[in-house]
Amino acid sequence: MTTVTTTPDEAATNRSGIICALIAYLTWGTYAGFFALLAHVNALEVVAHRAFWSIPIAAAVMLVMGRTQDVLRVVKTPKLLALMCLTTLLVTISWGVFVWAVAVGRALETSLAFYINPLLNVAVGYLVLREKMTALQIVAIALAVVGVAYQTWALGVLPWLSLLLGAAFSAYGFLRKTIDVGPVQGFFVESAILSVLGLAVVSWLGTQGPLAFGSDWKTTVLLLACGPMTALPLMFFATAARRIRFSTLGLLQYIAPSMLFLTAVFVLKEPMQPAQLVTFGFIWTALALYSFSSLRQPVAS
Repeated sequence: MTTVTTTPDEAATNRSGIICALIAYLTWGTYAGFFALLAHVNALEVVAHRAFWSIPIAAAVMLVMGRTQDVLRVVKTPKLLALMCLTTLLVTISWGVFVWAVAVGRALETSLAFYINPLLNVAVGYLVLREKMTALQIVAIALAVVGVAYQTWALGVLPWLSLLLGAAFSAYGFLRKTIDVGPVQGFFVESAILSVLGLAVVSWLGTQGPLAFGSDWKTTVLLLACGPMTALPLMFFATAARRIRFSTLGLLQYIAPSMLFLTAVFVLKEPMQPAQLVTFGFIWTALALYSFSSLRQPVAS
């Protein structure tokens, strides 16, 4: 039997990676409460400010990293730029739908989207990347499908919001995994593209009535805070992904949807239908099987 030893440097790297992952997931877990404070602001204006105030943070990190040339490479490569425009579209959908959902009292459905996302990733890996699936993973995906089907039958409405968010996150993750652009550089490009669209949207909103930004100090501070609330957890997550095992990262990712779920039910007081509780039960069981399967799989060297 071979004993695997860990050097002090490797242990320190692992600890720092876990800390970075916790910061990212704990920040994402506060999103429902944070964006509920901006429920009075048009979701399009909120999305625009998320992009506006993320740019200086991403730019500063790139300067420290000395990777500004990567952005020029994207701009000069039509295929890369087109792909980044596609990921920007997915980011816009994700951000916009999430902000709108919280504002209209549907944060509970956003937590379901985050729970569904890893199972969708497994399915995409199998169907598109030809990755192997274990028997437990197949059972997990089947349970998730049953849960969604039951809710659709019981309530007579497909949980489109959860499925749309989950699919957008999954598609975004797949594209960012396959596009040869670093996480910080890619995020900067996406924010820059979205900012151009954001300027047009904010200008149009300004013709329809007064903008929220500058209307009062509380709203203005919250909109400015959208930058660090958006950019920093993404960067901490990117760092964590390079420093800890994928299985560890996968288990920690349930922190965010669990916090969103608890916030929606106990803080925002959103009602939960019995059919929704049954669906969550199926999803939680599926995720338990998925996590157990991930822990049993050997770590790639």
